[in-house]
Amino acid sequence: MIAHNTESPAVTRADSRRWRILAVASAAQFLAILDLFAVNVAFPALERTFHGTSLSEVSWVLNAYTIVLAAMLVPAGRLADDIGRKPAFLLGMTLFGVASLSCAASPVLAALVAARVVQAVAGAILIPTSLGLALPAFPQREHATVMGIWTAVAAAGAGSGPVIGGLLLAAGWQWIFLINIPVVAVAVLAGRRVLPASPRGVRERLDLPGAALVLATAAGLTTVFTQAPVWGYGSEAILGCATATVLLGALTVRHLRRTPDPVISFDLFRHRLFTVAVSGVFLYYLAFAAMILAATLFFTGRWHYSVVAAALGIAPMPASTMATALLSGRIVARVGARISAVLGGLALAAGCGWWALTATDRPEYLVVFLPGAILAGISTALLQPPLFGSAATLPPNRISLGSAALMMSRQISSALGVAVLTAILGHQALHGFRVAWLAMCAAALASAVTSAWFRDNPGVRANARSAE
Repeated sequence: MIAHNTESPAVTRADSRRWRILAVASAAQFLAILDLFAVNVAFPALERTFHGTSLSEVSWVLNAYTIVLAAMLVPAGRLADDIGRKPAFLLGMTLFGVASLSCAASPVLAALVAARVVQAVAGAILIPTSLGLALPAFPQREHATVMGIWTAVAAAGAGSGPVIGGLLLAAGWQWIFLINIPVVAVAVLAGRRVLPASPRGVRERLDLPGAALVLATAAGLTTVFTQAPVWGYGSEAILGCATATVLLGALTVRHLRRTPDPVISFDLFRHRLFTVAVSGVFLYYLAFAAMILAATLFFTGRWHYSVVAAALGIAPMPASTMATALLSGRIVARVGARISAVLGGLALAAGCGWWALTATDRPEYLVVFLPGAILAGISTALLQPPLFGSAATLPPNRISLGSAALMMSRQISSALGVAVLTAILGHQALHGFRVAWLAMCAAALASAVTSAWFRDNPGVRANARSAE
């Protein structure tokens, strides 16, 4: 007897629609990550455009985006869960487009920084909302595949950011922001037609004081990490900011414990899977963010590559991430989420360890850098899908909030990793790079150990195998 697989037109349309939902949601992730990395290469052009500004002043074009993005992720994730993820997505995407236009049209540096703040707020709405829209559209057995694609898109944005930025500079730094407009327009039009309505969260009241405290604490913490190398680690500004951040943190914890309906509930962290994921992500990105910057500095400082050559030299990282991410669903199905996450941490540790052992002042790209870059890229595709996918195990009305907490963990640990790297490198001697790579290796190993506590979902693994 031959069994015929006859899917109804309704099933086929539903299957097609969920992939369109993922495509629209991924556009948001790509834009937000792209704009985080593309601006780096524009610093010299911005100094020339805005006469009389210093490099430290121009750096706020990047720092303002980083700080506000990290600070707004959790409040924005709660907003998305409360008002509905589709309205939040359309609001965030429209705001991102308006802010991009404002960035390109900025007549003075202060206006550009202000526009970047608005752009970061929009990005903070988009990143957790995009994941909150994509995951529920797919059955649980396909979440690893969804996260793999989402990871590949993020890697494409991060890896192509410096290259795209460098190429667009030939036409003017304004095009780094103007290139966003057609993507925003298509995403908004498609989003209105494709994205499903999601249920709004049920709340007793909007916790505005809690949102303000979370925002201020995250902003203070990220400011300390990003500005310590600029202002001085022992400066009055940094010590004052650190003290204020500690006090704000204590007030935030006190408020969240006592408020009946807080902006972020400690109930989230009663889910073991989610708590382990947040810790694993934090430790991993301590190493990963520092590793990206260290590679750029090593290329330009020790091997004397140009900025564009350095950006192209890093390209094997996102390329290997994208290649591996497309297979992540099958990998998780075969080895399990826990082993996949552990292997991700071990792969990054191996890559950084390889550089620490083999790097010299003689440019040997294929022998020295390329193996470590491929391992680092593979590590992201192995670790991110299971850990970021843990948000889907939360109650449906907390998926965007859980995603936001994971993203904030990533942003703050990235800022801390860069600050630690800056302190270790000093004058960028070869010995400093070796010490930095060993420190990254230790953080990546800690992430692997933490991920060993991650609990597999046997049902998801079995379903994923049967779906292959």
